[in-house]
Amino acid sequence: MEMADVAERAREQMAKMTKLPISGVTAVSKADRGWVVTVEVVEKKSIPDGADILGLYEVKLNEQGQVDDFQRLRLRRRSDTVEE
Repeated sequence: MEMADVAERAREQMAKMTKLPISGVTAVSKADRGWVVTVEVVEKKSIPDGADILGLYEVKLNEQGQVDDFQRLRLRRRSDTVEE
């Protein structure tokens, strides 16, 4: 699979599993037995948008593009741009 296909597959699967809107893919890397993709998910929509709560998830896909594992790494407000 190409990297762009892996990113799209992770987006689709996370949206399907969590039933939440996807904000974007922030990282894709090749692993020993597949791929690791980092996806931001809108956990809670707010007004203004800067107050949205985003979840950063790590998604592990096998060589066939199937999700083997995913976990939330952290939560943040969309307006929080500084890493802690």
